[in-house]
Amino acid sequence: MAESQNSLAPLRWLYLDLNSYFASVEQQMNPELRGRPVVVAPVMTDSTSAIAASYEAKAYGIRTGTKIWEAKAKCRDVVIVPGRHEDYVRYHHKIIAEVNRHVPVTAVCSIDEVACRLMDNENSPAAVAALAARIKAGLAANVGQCLTASIGVASNRLLAKMAADMKKPDGLTILTEDVRAARLSALPLSDIPGVGRAMEKRLAAAGLVTMAQLLAMTAAQARQAWGSVWGERLHRLLHGHEVADVVHDQKSIGHSHVLGPEKRPLRQARLVARRLVMKAGTRLRRAERRTSWIGLYVKGETRGTKWKAGRKLPQVMDSLSLVEAMDGLWAQMEREFPHHRLLQVGVVLADLSPAAAAQADLFDSGALLCARTDERRLALSRAMDKVNTRFGRDAVTLGHDNRGVTRSRGPAIAFTRIPDIAEFHE
Repeated sequence: MAESQNSLAPLRWLYLDLNSYFASVEQQMNPELRGRPVVVAPVMTDSTSAIAASYEAKAYGIRTGTKIWEAKAKCRDVVIVPGRHEDYVRYHHKIIAEVNRHVPVTAVCSIDEVACRLMDNENSPAAVAALAARIKAGLAANVGQCLTASIGVASNRLLAKMAADMKKPDGLTILTEDVRAARLSALPLSDIPGVGRAMEKRLAAAGLVTMAQLLAMTAAQARQAWGSVWGERLHRLLHGHEVADVVHDQKSIGHSHVLGPEKRPLRQARLVARRLVMKAGTRLRRAERRTSWIGLYVKGETRGTKWKAGRKLPQVMDSLSLVEAMDGLWAQMEREFPHHRLLQVGVVLADLSPAAAAQADLFDSGALLCARTDERRLALSRAMDKVNTRFGRDAVTLGHDNRGVTRSRGPAIAFTRIPDIAEFHE
């Protein structure tokens, strides 16, 4: 007997996905861009790639990841604008505040996506349709008319996210139990969040090529196809069940920067890398964490050329130790990577642990951090943080130019991590 909507899988989640978010914010801030094909770029150079495209640009086949030179070839009228990430974060907070006026935000999933859990008195199809209409109207009236959203409603968060993707832009899809299987069966496996080309190939090798096949599997078969417990979890989610989220601790802190032409020589690129380490160190201290590993990666200006390496550290959180370690990695890179111009640099701090859990040595043995050295370096780093917070970014620097050579527009936004506003002033 078919399981009913009410007994098996009531509508529990509303998922809101902002449409072409970065480009839409640009169009909201600059009325001259409205109705025009807009591409947001990390830096103003043709060799970099789009980080966002308006729907007018998407009509020409321009997508996130399209090279800027290619976007210009596809559409002669395309407008390229540099990313203004601080503005995107500010609008993000406006959006969160507006959604909260209508229904509590349960989870901020990314800079442009939020999920809201629905109560029994607000989760009928008619009620969620009215709720979605109020949210959309509120966004237009109180945040900006260019900020449209696609909304999905379903029995769990994964299905609600997939429902939001079914109708863009400015769509509403309510995935009730009576239509769930049919709507999902029409989708390719790549529409499941996290299923990329590599996973599609792996699943195809196991004989799994359609969503209908996946839905017909048992949970054990799905687990075998995925090669992990995630396959079993996914099977339950696609069948409408709620599955408890797995909570992960923050594993790393990192920053990367696509270099403009003037910053690509090794000397200038090194200054950028040092600044990125300083920014990561400030975040590390704000999170009250220490790191035991630092990594450096670079991309050469020549297509496809890359280099990366890392090294172990004592449990540190001061900028001097981090910059010293990065300089050692940079020297190694110059010996091993025969390229004199770089396109991108990045640093990452990993093996994070609570600051209070550090094991400092009474003597400078080299294996552990000398307690006195750690105290002095950390005190200096915290003092620099305070000065820069009060007087602005780069009021005090450590081995990088404060006259503009390495000055950036602030942190870029990974869609899964939203920077604190403070990071734009570090």
